[in-house]
Amino acid sequence: MGETYQSEEIFDKLDLKIKPLAKGTYEDCTFKSCNLEQADLAHINFTDCEFIECNLSMANISDTKFQNIKFKGCKMLGLRFDHCNKFGFEVNFETCILDHSSFFNTSVISSVFKESSLVEVDFTDCDLTNSAFINSNLLNAVFERTNLSKADLRDAENFSIDPELNTIKKAKFSIHGVAGLLHKYDIQISLES
Repeated sequence: MGETYQSEEIFDKLDLKIKPLAKGTYEDCTFKSCNLEQADLAHINFTDCEFIECNLSMANISDTKFQNIKFKGCKMLGLRFDHCNKFGFEVNFETCILDHSSFFNTSVISSVFKESSLVEVDFTDCDLTNSAFINSNLLNAVFERTNLSKADLRDAENFSIDPELNTIKKAKFSIHGVAGLLHKYDIQISLES
């Protein structure tokens, strides 16, 4: 049985617990209000697709290809983006919950994380060059040997980034975010004199 090819399809309220997604390529497709929780999405290619208000928590995305993908309003707990196919990996997130996910050793260049929750996300050895964290919560997110060159964290909240362990050349921070760069020194910073 050959692999499927779907183009410009809209999948609405699909529940993969009832019927698994066929292996193959999905191009320029929209997934709306789909339940992909714990789904087996391994070895599936998604190109120019959009996921809107879907639950992808704990899905198996081993060797899954995400090229130019937009996630909006999605619940994505515990996803292992570090297991995805690295070729052409390009993702953007808006109002998503990505808590406890991993981008370990992944190139996420020029990605946007807008109004999203990134609690305890692992960005170790990740390349986030030119990425933007707009009104996103980075509480207990791990940044070690992370390339944040030209990244925009002016509107990010609750981050702790050690400038000695990460590359932050030309990254943008607000005056309120400076505390997140000095967290390891356990000092108090006041904006008042």
